[in-house]
Amino acid sequence: MKRELKRLIVIITFLLAFSVVVEPVRTRADFGNFAGNSDYGGGGSSGGGGGDGFIGDLEFEVIAWAIAIIFVVIMVVWFILYTFIIEPVINRFRKKKPEEEKRSKGSVEDEEPLRPISEYKTLDPGFKEAALRERLSNLYLQLQDAWHERNLESLRPYLTDGFYNQSERQLAEKWRSHIIPCTERIAVLEVKLKGFYQEGGLDHIVVRLKTRLIDYEIFDPGESGDGNKAEPRVISGSRTQEKFMEYEWDICRKTGVQTEDPGGNAFKTVACPKCGAPLNINQTAKCPYCSSVVTVDNEDWALNNIKGVSQQTR
Repeated sequence: MKRELKRLIVIITFLLAFSVVVEPVRTRADFGNFAGNSDYGGGGSSGGGGGDGFIGDLEFEVIAWAIAIIFVVIMVVWFILYTFIIEPVINRFRKKKPEEEKRSKGSVEDEEPLRPISEYKTLDPGFKEAALRERLSNLYLQLQDAWHERNLESLRPYLTDGFYNQSERQLAEKWRSHIIPCTERIAVLEVKLKGFYQEGGLDHIVVRLKTRLIDYEIFDPGESGDGNKAEPRVISGSRTQEKFMEYEWDICRKTGVQTEDPGGNAFKTVACPKCGAPLNINQTAKCPYCSSVVTVDNEDWALNNIKGVSQQTR
C-alpha cells in the first residue's frame, strides 16, 4: 500500500508540474488578455483585431486543456493497470521462480541444511558408515522383491509408519487393478551418505543411491466369468531396456539413540508381549508367531521417504 501511495504522489507532482508549464501558454501578460502566442488579424480596426485574437486564444486554450486531460487519463489508466494487474503478475513470477527451482532439484538437502556425516560420529561413536551403506543396499533389493510380491509386511521393521502406510496404499491399488510390478537384473551401483539433520526429535540421514534394473508392469486379469483365464500382458515398461536410477532416501531414528552393535548392523530386539517370541522391529510390527501387533519407539534407522532424482534408459 505504501508503494502505491508513493506512485500516486509522484503522478500528482508530475501533473502539477505539467500545469505550471501549461499555465504560461494559457495566460496573457497584457490587459484584456488579447496578446497570444500566434499572430492574428492583419488589418482593419483594432476592435476587430482584438476579437479575432480572443477567438484564436480560446481555441488554443481548448486544445491545451484537451491534451492535458488526455495525458491525465493515460497516467491514471497506467497507474491502475500497473498497480493491480502488471505488478502482481511480476511479483508472483519473482516469488514462484525460486520455489520452482527448489522443487526441480527435488532434494531433501535443499530443504534442510545438512551437516557432515563425520560430525554425526561425534554424536554416536559406534556409528559405522560402511555398515549402514551395506544395510541400505540390501534393503533396496528387498524392497524391489517385496514390491513384486505386493506384500511389504516382511519389511515393516525397516520403514516408518507413515512411509509404510503410503506404500501399502499404492500396492493395494495395484491389487485392485490386477497389476503386477516386475523388476529384474537389479544392481546397486553406489550408496552415498550425503549428510544428516535433526528435526522433531529425530536424526535424519540423507542417502543417494545409484542403481540399475529392468522394470515393467504386467496386467493379469485372472479368470473371466466363463472360467477361462486371460493371458497376462505387459502394459508398461520393457523386459529388455535397462534403467539407471538415482534416488534420494531419507532415513531416521530417535535422537540420542546409540549404536549398540560394534558392526552398526543390529536392529532393536524386543519380545512379543503375547507369546514372548523375539522380534526385530522399529515402530510397529506383527509377530510372525501369534500375529500380535507390537509397537515400540523408533530405536533404529528406518526408511522415511524416497525421491526419484534421475532416470536414464539404455
